[in-house]
Amino acid sequence: MLQIHRHAGEVVELRLDRAPVNALNPELVRTLAETIDDQVRDGAQALVLSGRPGMFSAGLDVPELLCLDESGMRAFWQDFFGLLGRVAASPIPIVAALTGHSPAGGTVIALYADYRVQAEGAFRLGLNEVQVGLVVPPVIHQGLVRLLGAYNAERHLVAGEMIPAEQALELGLVDEIVAADRVVEAAVDWCRRHLALPRQAMLATRALCRADLAAAFEDAAALDVDGFVRGWFAEETQATMRALAERLKKGG
Repeated sequence: MLQIHRHAGEVVELRLDRAPVNALNPELVRTLAETIDDQVRDGAQALVLSGRPGMFSAGLDVPELLCLDESGMRAFWQDFFGLLGRVAASPIPIVAALTGHSPAGGTVIALYADYRVQAEGAFRLGLNEVQVGLVVPPVIHQGLVRLLGAYNAERHLVAGEMIPAEQALELGLVDEIVAADRVVEAAVDWCRRHLALPRQAMLATRALCRADLAAAFEDAAALDVDGFVRGWFAEETQATMRALAERLKKGG
Protein backbone atom coordinates (compact mmCIF):
# COMPACT_ATOMS: atom_id res chain seq x y z
CA MET A 1 0.00 0.00 0.00
CA LEU A 2 2.92 2.34 0.72
CA GLN A 3 6.61 1.82 -0.01
CA ILE A 4 9.36 3.73 1.78
CA HIS A 5 12.58 4.50 -0.08
CA ARG A 6 15.48 6.37 1.47
CA HIS A 7 17.63 8.63 -0.65
CA ALA A 8 20.97 10.17 0.27
CA GLY A 9 20.74 13.35 2.29
CA GLU A 10 17.88 12.18 4.52
CA VAL A 11 15.31 12.52 1.75
CA VAL A 12 12.59 9.89 2.15
CA GLU A 13 10.29 8.86 -0.68
CA LEU A 14 6.80 7.63 0.21
CA ARG A 15 5.53 5.76 -2.82
CA LEU A 16 1.80 5.03 -3.09
CA ASP A 17 1.43 1.38 -4.02
CA ARG A 18 -2.21 0.37 -3.83
CA ALA A 19 -3.17 -1.62 -6.91
CA PRO A 20 -4.35 -0.91 -9.45
CA VAL A 21 -4.48 2.93 -9.49
CA ASN A 22 -3.57 4.15 -5.99
CA ALA A 23 -7.18 5.10 -5.28
CA LEU A 24 -7.56 6.86 -1.94
CA ASN A 25 -9.54 4.73 0.51
CA PRO A 26 -9.69 5.13 4.31
CA GLU A 27 -6.77 2.74 4.93
CA LEU A 28 -4.41 4.40 2.43
CA VAL A 29 -5.23 7.89 3.69
CA ARG A 30 -4.58 6.90 7.32
CA THR A 31 -1.41 5.00 6.42
CA LEU A 32 0.04 7.92 4.48
CA ALA A 33 -0.79 10.41 7.24
CA GLU A 34 0.72 8.20 9.94
CA THR A 35 3.83 7.52 7.86
CA ILE A 36 4.42 11.24 7.31
CA ASP A 37 4.28 11.69 11.10
CA ASP A 38 6.65 8.77 11.64
CA GLN A 39 9.21 9.98 9.11
CA VAL A 40 9.24 13.53 10.48
CA ARG A 41 9.66 12.19 14.01
CA ASP A 42 12.43 9.82 12.92
CA GLY A 43 14.55 12.55 11.39
CA ALA A 44 13.72 12.77 7.69
CA GLN A 45 14.83 16.14 6.33
CA ALA A 46 12.48 16.15 3.33
CA LEU A 47 9.77 13.93 1.86
CA VAL A 48 8.87 13.00 -1.70
CA LEU A 49 5.36 11.68 -2.37
CA SER A 50 5.31 9.52 -5.50
CA GLY A 51 3.12 6.95 -7.23
CA ARG A 52 3.25 4.16 -9.76
CA PRO A 53 4.59 4.76 -13.29
CA GLY A 54 1.76 6.39 -15.22
CA MET A 55 -0.43 7.00 -12.16
CA PHE A 56 0.21 9.12 -9.10
CA SER A 57 -3.28 8.56 -7.71
CA ALA A 58 -6.66 8.16 -9.36
CA GLY A 59 -8.26 10.15 -6.55
CA LEU A 60 -10.95 8.96 -4.16
CA ASP A 61 -11.89 5.28 -4.25
CA VAL A 62 -15.48 5.98 -5.23
CA PRO A 63 -16.77 2.37 -5.20
CA GLU A 64 -15.45 1.78 -1.67
CA LEU A 65 -16.59 5.15 -0.34
CA LEU A 66 -20.10 4.57 -1.67
CA CYS A 67 -20.34 1.71 0.81
CA LEU A 68 -19.87 4.05 3.77
CA ASP A 69 -22.78 5.45 5.75
CA GLU A 70 -22.92 9.11 6.76
CA SER A 71 -20.87 8.56 9.90
CA GLY A 72 -18.23 6.61 8.01
CA MET A 73 -18.00 9.23 5.28
CA ARG A 74 -17.60 12.00 7.84
CA ALA A 75 -14.79 10.06 9.51
CA PHE A 76 -13.08 9.51 6.16
CA TRP A 77 -13.29 13.16 5.19
CA GLN A 78 -11.89 14.21 8.57
CA ASP A 79 -8.99 11.79 8.00
CA PHE A 80 -8.46 13.16 4.50
CA PHE A 81 -8.31 16.71 5.84
CA GLY A 82 -5.91 15.43 8.48
CA LEU A 83 -3.63 14.17 5.71
CA LEU A 84 -3.83 17.43 3.76
CA GLY A 85 -3.18 19.40 6.93
CA ARG A 86 -0.05 17.38 7.64
CA VAL A 87 1.28 18.17 4.18
CA ALA A 88 0.35 21.85 4.47
CA ALA A 89 1.88 22.27 7.94
CA SER A 90 4.82 19.90 7.56
CA PRO A 91 7.94 21.21 9.33
CA ILE A 92 10.07 19.80 6.50
CA PRO A 93 9.76 20.23 2.73
CA ILE A 94 7.45 17.89 0.83
CA VAL A 95 7.57 17.49 -2.94
CA ALA A 96 4.85 15.79 -4.99
CA ALA A 97 6.41 13.59 -7.69
CA LEU A 98 3.43 13.20 -10.02
CA THR A 99 4.40 10.05 -11.85
CA GLY A 100 1.44 10.09 -14.25
CA HIS A 101 -2.27 10.86 -14.13
CA SER A 102 -3.44 12.67 -11.01
CA PRO A 103 -7.17 13.44 -11.03
CA ALA A 104 -9.16 14.97 -8.19
CA GLY A 105 -7.79 13.71 -4.86
CA GLY A 106 -4.34 13.16 -6.33
CA THR A 107 -4.17 16.78 -7.43
CA VAL A 108 -5.60 17.90 -4.09
CA ILE A 109 -2.73 16.31 -2.15
CA ALA A 110 -0.22 17.95 -4.50
CA LEU A 111 -1.79 21.41 -3.90
CA TYR A 112 -0.32 21.51 -0.40
CA ALA A 113 3.17 20.28 -1.22
CA ASP A 114 6.10 22.69 -1.50
CA TYR A 115 6.71 21.80 -5.15
CA ARG A 116 5.15 19.65 -7.86
CA VAL A 117 7.12 17.69 -10.49
CA GLN A 118 4.96 16.22 -13.26
CA ALA A 119 5.83 13.33 -15.57
CA GLU A 120 6.05 14.26 -19.24
CA GLY A 121 3.53 12.53 -21.49
CA ALA A 122 -0.17 12.26 -22.22
CA PHE A 123 -1.11 12.61 -18.57
CA ARG A 124 -3.96 14.63 -17.12
CA LEU A 125 -4.65 16.15 -13.75
CA GLY A 126 -6.98 18.64 -12.14
CA LEU A 127 -10.00 19.06 -9.93
CA ASN A 128 -12.95 17.48 -11.75
CA GLU A 129 -15.35 17.41 -8.79
CA VAL A 130 -18.11 19.32 -10.61
CA GLN A 131 -18.19 16.60 -13.27
CA VAL A 132 -19.10 14.03 -10.63
CA GLY A 133 -21.57 16.22 -8.74
CA LEU A 134 -19.36 17.46 -5.91
CA VAL A 135 -18.44 20.90 -4.60
CA VAL A 136 -14.89 21.30 -3.31
CA PRO A 137 -14.66 22.48 0.31
CA PRO A 138 -13.47 26.07 0.86
CA VAL A 139 -10.03 24.99 2.09
CA ILE A 140 -9.32 23.21 -1.21
CA HIS A 141 -10.56 26.22 -3.15
CA GLN A 142 -8.17 28.37 -1.11
CA GLY A 143 -5.27 26.05 -1.90
CA LEU A 144 -6.04 26.23 -5.61
CA VAL A 145 -6.38 30.03 -5.57
CA ARG A 146 -2.99 30.23 -3.85
CA LEU A 147 -1.40 28.48 -6.84
CA LEU A 148 -3.41 29.72 -9.81
CA GLY A 149 -4.90 33.05 -8.76
CA ALA A 150 -8.60 33.65 -8.22
CA TYR A 151 -9.82 33.82 -11.82
CA ASN A 152 -7.86 30.83 -13.15
CA ALA A 153 -8.96 28.81 -10.12
CA GLU A 154 -12.58 29.75 -10.80
CA ARG A 155 -12.39 28.74 -14.45
CA HIS A 156 -10.69 25.45 -13.58
CA LEU A 157 -13.08 24.49 -10.79
CA VAL A 158 -16.32 25.46 -12.50
CA ALA A 159 -15.44 23.56 -15.68
CA GLY A 160 -14.27 20.56 -13.67
CA GLU A 161 -12.02 19.44 -16.50
CA MET A 162 -8.97 17.23 -16.40
CA ILE A 163 -6.22 19.13 -18.17
CA PRO A 164 -3.04 18.01 -19.95
CA ALA A 165 0.27 18.30 -18.12
CA GLU A 166 1.47 21.11 -20.40
CA GLN A 167 -1.61 23.21 -19.62
CA ALA A 168 -1.17 22.49 -15.92
CA LEU A 169 2.37 23.87 -16.16
CA GLU A 170 1.16 27.02 -17.92
CA LEU A 171 -1.47 27.60 -15.23
CA GLY A 172 0.93 26.93 -12.35
CA LEU A 173 -0.77 23.76 -11.17
CA VAL A 174 2.60 22.00 -11.52
CA ASP A 175 6.05 23.59 -11.29
CA GLU A 176 8.09 21.42 -13.62
CA ILE A 177 7.67 18.69 -16.25
CA VAL A 178 10.41 16.10 -16.71
CA ALA A 179 10.76 12.74 -18.46
CA ALA A 180 8.60 10.12 -16.76
CA ASP A 181 11.60 8.10 -15.60
CA ARG A 182 13.17 11.18 -13.95
CA VAL A 183 10.24 12.47 -11.89
CA VAL A 184 11.42 11.09 -8.54
CA GLU A 185 15.03 12.02 -9.31
CA ALA A 186 14.01 15.62 -10.04
CA ALA A 187 11.93 15.77 -6.86
CA VAL A 188 14.81 14.47 -4.76
CA ASP A 189 17.20 16.94 -6.42
CA TRP A 190 14.86 19.82 -5.54
CA CYS A 191 14.89 18.67 -1.91
CA ARG A 192 18.68 18.41 -1.84
CA ARG A 193 19.15 21.91 -3.24
CA HIS A 194 16.97 23.35 -0.51
CA LEU A 195 18.55 21.24 2.22
CA ALA A 196 21.94 22.62 1.16
CA LEU A 197 20.80 26.12 2.17
CA PRO A 198 21.42 27.41 5.73
CA ARG A 199 18.95 25.17 7.56
CA GLN A 200 17.44 27.49 10.16
CA ALA A 201 16.95 30.32 7.68
CA MET A 202 15.43 28.06 5.03
CA LEU A 203 12.99 26.36 7.40
CA ALA A 204 11.96 29.58 9.15
CA THR A 205 11.37 31.38 5.86
CA ARG A 206 9.47 28.40 4.51
CA ALA A 207 7.24 28.35 7.62
CA LEU A 208 6.58 32.08 7.27
CA CYS A 209 5.61 31.75 3.62
CA ARG A 210 3.37 28.72 4.21
CA ALA A 211 1.63 29.93 7.38
CA ASP A 212 -1.58 30.61 5.46
CA LEU A 213 -1.76 26.98 4.31
CA ALA A 214 -1.40 25.62 7.83
CA ALA A 215 -3.87 28.13 9.27
CA ALA A 216 -6.56 27.18 6.76
CA PHE A 217 -6.88 23.75 8.36
CA GLU A 218 -7.57 25.29 11.76
CA ASP A 219 -10.75 26.95 10.45
CA ALA A 220 -13.76 24.62 10.76
CA ALA A 221 -15.75 26.75 8.32
CA ALA A 222 -13.05 26.33 5.67
CA LEU A 223 -13.16 22.57 6.11
CA ASP A 224 -16.98 22.39 6.04
CA VAL A 225 -17.03 18.64 6.67
CA ASP A 226 -20.77 18.60 7.27
CA GLY A 227 -21.43 20.46 4.03
CA PHE A 228 -19.34 18.06 2.01
CA VAL A 229 -21.01 15.03 3.58
CA ARG A 230 -24.45 16.46 2.85
CA GLY A 231 -23.39 17.03 -0.74
CA TRP A 232 -21.99 13.51 -1.03
CA PHE A 233 -25.33 11.98 -0.04
CA ALA A 234 -27.44 14.30 -2.21
CA GLU A 235 -29.59 12.35 -4.66
CA GLU A 236 -28.00 13.82 -7.80
CA THR A 237 -24.47 13.24 -6.51
CA GLN A 238 -25.17 9.67 -5.48
CA ALA A 239 -26.65 8.89 -8.90
CA THR A 240 -23.62 10.40 -10.64
CA MET A 241 -21.21 8.58 -8.36
CA ARG A 242 -22.92 5.23 -8.78
CA ALA A 243 -22.84 5.62 -12.55
CA LEU A 244 -19.12 6.39 -12.28
CA ALA A 245 -18.56 3.34 -10.07
CA GLU A 246 -20.36 1.17 -12.63
CA ARG A 247 -18.15 2.50 -15.43
CA LEU A 248 -15.07 1.80 -13.34
CA LYS A 249 -16.26 -1.73 -12.70
CA LYS A 250 -16.54 -2.27 -16.44
CA GLY A 251 -13.13 -0.74 -17.01
CA GLY A 252 -14.52 2.39 -18.68
